[in-house]
Amino acid sequence: MPKAVQTTENRRVVITGLGVIASNGIGKDAFWQALKAGKSGIKEITRFDASSYPSQIAGEVHGFDPLDYMSPKSAKRMDRYAQFAVATSKMALEDAELRITEKNKTNIGIVFSSAVGGAVLTEKQYSILLEKGLRRANPYLAISLFPGAASSQIAMELGIIGYNNTFSTGCAGGDAIGHAFHAIRNNLADVIICGGAECPITPLTFGSFCIINALSTHNNKEPWRASRPFDKKRDGFVMSEGAGAVILEELNHALDRGAHIYAEIIGYGTTCDAFHITQPSPNGVGSVKAMQIALRDADMRPEKIDYINAHGTSTPINDDHETKVIKKVFGKHAYRIPISANKSMTGHSLGASPAIEFIASVLTIQDQFIPPTINYEYPDPKCDLDYVPNKGREAKVNVMLSNSQGFGGKNVALIIKKFEDEVRKNK
Repeated sequence: MPKAVQTTENRRVVITGLGVIASNGIGKDAFWQALKAGKSGIKEITRFDASSYPSQIAGEVHGFDPLDYMSPKSAKRMDRYAQFAVATSKMALEDAELRITEKNKTNIGIVFSSAVGGAVLTEKQYSILLEKGLRRANPYLAISLFPGAASSQIAMELGIIGYNNTFSTGCAGGDAIGHAFHAIRNNLADVIICGGAECPITPLTFGSFCIINALSTHNNKEPWRASRPFDKKRDGFVMSEGAGAVILEELNHALDRGAHIYAEIIGYGTTCDAFHITQPSPNGVGSVKAMQIALRDADMRPEKIDYINAHGTSTPINDDHETKVIKKVFGKHAYRIPISANKSMTGHSLGASPAIEFIASVLTIQDQFIPPTINYEYPDPKCDLDYVPNKGREAKVNVMLSNSQGFGGKNVALIIKKFEDEVRKNK
């Protein structure tokens, strides 16, 4: 098969495999159908007794069995978030029809993100240590609690000995995908499994966000209504768990093996506000700059963006902030861009959310369908853009942008476009 004309400086990077675990669906097909239908995965917490907490709802993942993806021995030595990471990576590899072999295992990389790492195992073992002593603690605790455990476990499960990295930039974990994109473009690898995984629904981790009044408390009795990005009555985000894994691949590598190509990643921008540990900078300069860097990286004019997958957390400050910065970057065009927030259905899975939303973005381009922002009932004068309220729509989406922001003022923007196969087109 003919190769695309490329140099080391302009190696193109395409998306060939997707794996996802979300509160409203396990696997790309179930997840995508749920998003299209506006189906929420938010329910009352079952993982622990949250009756004394001001927020009692979350996006838990139900129906996940790690033994569907790994041996009992492997599952035992991993925290739940690492199990998610391994499972979604295997889903993505299967979707890409990519086999790990002795020949290619050195040129495949792994880049994953997690904000809190092994919170589930850590909190359980801390209680055991206090009650029963050090000797009764899980011997796998030390290798399970840190955010980098996921990428290492993926490597060991799959036998990959190439490029391996971890990002822990909080809810701006899109850095993992952006970094993987640049690594392939710069010839550090031909294929990278990238994404994020998070399981923060534990008494202490969940409680820490209650303490700072970040979580929704007004809809404990109707959980599916709680996450309402850009709606005037939003009162905080809904925490969730989940994971997303994406196969990024150098274009010629994908063409040579006849891979299905979902879309092409063309831009990445990342900045820090250096303003406040939890609040975005009021002037929005960091968020604006991240989007502008991504547009420049993609060599793309703002008016060419057809759709924005918003960070859209459902917090009063952040949704207002994101609306303002989109207007600053896109000007009058901002009012013509459909914008939707997947967190209205999935909840906010911290460092995994950017990967889950990136997958939703890729499927938006493939299906030419924009999922809705559900629970949009009361328009907010400060949030006056097109948020695709309550019902998804068919639309022509050739180029789109996905935003994510995190504690510490982290900002990430990723740009994806519909893949155009000049090689086959010109034959």
